[in-house]
Amino acid sequence: MRQGAAGSTRPATAIAAVAVTLCVLSVPAHSQAGFPTRPVRMVNPYTPGGSVDLVGRAVALGLSELWNYQVIVDNRPGAGTQIGTEIVVRAEPDGYTMLCTSSTIAILSSMYRNMRFEPMRDLSPVVLLTTTPSLLVVHPSIAAKSVKELIALAKSQPGKITAASSGIGTTTHLTMEMFRAMAQVDLLHVPYKGGGPAISDLVGGQVKMYFNTPGTLLPHVKTGRLRGLAITSAQRTDYVADLPTVAEAGLPGFEAYIWYGIYGPRTLPAKLVQRWNDSVNRYLKTPVAQEHFRRSYMTTVGGAPDSFAAYHKSETARWSQVVAGAGIQPQ
Repeated sequence: MRQGAAGSTRPATAIAAVAVTLCVLSVPAHSQAGFPTRPVRMVNPYTPGGSVDLVGRAVALGLSELWNYQVIVDNRPGAGTQIGTEIVVRAEPDGYTMLCTSSTIAILSSMYRNMRFEPMRDLSPVVLLTTTPSLLVVHPSIAAKSVKELIALAKSQPGKITAASSGIGTTTHLTMEMFRAMAQVDLLHVPYKGGGPAISDLVGGQVKMYFNTPGTLLPHVKTGRLRGLAITSAQRTDYVADLPTVAEAGLPGFEAYIWYGIYGPRTLPAKLVQRWNDSVNRYLKTPVAQEHFRRSYMTTVGGAPDSFAAYHKSETARWSQVVAGAGIQPQ
């Protein structure tokens, strides 16, 4: 009886083995790569509602669908993005804790003397996601309807016009500082912990001017709650064709862009850097991604990790010159 029972298990065992083999063969390539095998955390060092959220949550959704494991965006704002960034710097280099941030990452070392990390040394650039110029907007209570009028108003009221930023040392801050230095005006800087609260106070009239992405500001411009004055790109753009560039509107040579990228810890293995890079590049080429970022007035980039590392290095040098030129003393 026992022998018969044991013997009867052999065909079942063989069938199970074949089934397992077939399942293994049919597993998608992303599982064969060995990563991920559980949910992934992508740290956003800003508050919810800003442009990094707009980019990061779209990428997280795309990767979740590609990998069949959820990519969770974790907002950790504060200290000019240092808090969230340091979480990734100190994380295990296993690909499960990554950073999605803005071009502020290339400014930090110029703005802070005593950081507990150095971006170019302690992070691995993975992929450049998108780029976008900034929009210069003011609250409708400001009388200025052009860049020249804004400059004239600021000169007549030194230190009175409040200028928001997404935080000290962010790209929005440095773009404003570049404007202040080139226009030779005195503005009152009001830093926030991200674009969301800055826009909320701007729309409410608590602050009066702001540089940030068209994707976050144009909806408010279209409803009349904000007034657009200029775009920071080198040439005019089709989505705000009626707005001049800051350069042609009164400050020749003015040009600034915000960009977004993904980083991992410094010792992230090359195979995981490439895994992330390949997957993100694949997502950026999808019609869904192309349409999302087009509607957000952003240009998708992608490319290799080495190219992103070189771009990060060049941007770090560029913004350090802006900090020095604006006479900003590192904190």
